[in-house]
Amino acid sequence: MAFIDLSHTVEEGMVTYQGLPAPIICDFLSREASKQHYAEGTTFQIGKIEMVSNTGTYLDTPFHRYADGKDLSQVDLPALADLDAVLIRIPATTQRAIDRAPFEGVPLRGRAVLVHTGWSRHWRTDQYFNGHPFLTAAAASHLKDQGATLVGIDSLNIDDIADGTRPVHTTLLGAGILIVEHLCNLDQLPISGFQFTAVPVKVKGMGTFPVRAFAKL
Repeated sequence: MAFIDLSHTVEEGMVTYQGLPAPIICDFLSREASKQHYAEGTTFQIGKIEMVSNTGTYLDTPFHRYADGKDLSQVDLPALADLDAVLIRIPATTQRAIDRAPFEGVPLRGRAVLVHTGWSRHWRTDQYFNGHPFLTAAAASHLKDQGATLVGIDSLNIDDIADGTRPVHTTLLGAGILIVEHLCNLDQLPISGFQFTAVPVKVKGMGTFPVRAFAKL
């Protein structure tokens, strides 16, 4: 059994999405300061992080788009962990808009569908924010109709950010299909025969949160 980490590391000052603040990571209690609380030679560190929920590799739940949708605390673990998964490889020469054709004929029902575009190679560069690949409304409708459980992509956004209606988020989250954005290392996966996990912290009243996404082969 092998594990492939599919999530970016959350680091001080990194920008996930332009316009959203970078995380601030620091000590709440430093090892030096902790010395006054414990016996000699015993120290602890308690960290503190300030960040928006759309940081790093993160999960979108229906509450992200719909006020009455399930939030992080309401999504059941079977929808997040050990999901049978399939990989859809998109050639680098393909145009930005990914239509339904690459998904046709692929068994999708009950599966996590991971879309490998190769865009994660631009992570932490200016290029990452410009001209990213995305799914079309037709692709989202096909994924919904075929019964996908979760859809992930290694790109800035699963939607075209120039389209304010966000049709892919609207269709998938409206159907209860979870979304994971900003994946990485998808080039290390086979087309099928693996399981996918992306579990966030159980927070009430929040629709997105970073995950430690990974595949189990």
